[in-house]
Amino acid sequence: MQFVIIAHDAKGMLEKRLEVRPRHLENLANTNGKVLAAGGMLDENGKPNGSAVIAEFESREALDEYLKTEPYIQAGVWEKVEVTPMNVAIFDGKQL
Repeated sequence: MQFVIIAHDAKGMLEKRLEVRPRHLENLANTNGKVLAAGGMLDENGKPNGSAVIAEFESREALDEYLKTEPYIQAGVWEKVEVTPMNVAIFDGKQL
């Protein structure tokens, strides 16, 4: 199953986000290809204020287990996390 994850940072968390970012990126890299795309969302001043992730997990339960390991969640950076199932139609410029 594929999912889009939209995570919104808690107010005033830019410094904490930058501190935790190396662990966050390492955690994403250690998903064995389950994370298809990821990046920071930006506010009107170009500063990070959230994240968007497209991932493929066996089930929503498997995704939830992964989210328990997410450093931004553990550190309180992400205040609100929205998960929506999706169907990836184009990947790496190719229609699936």
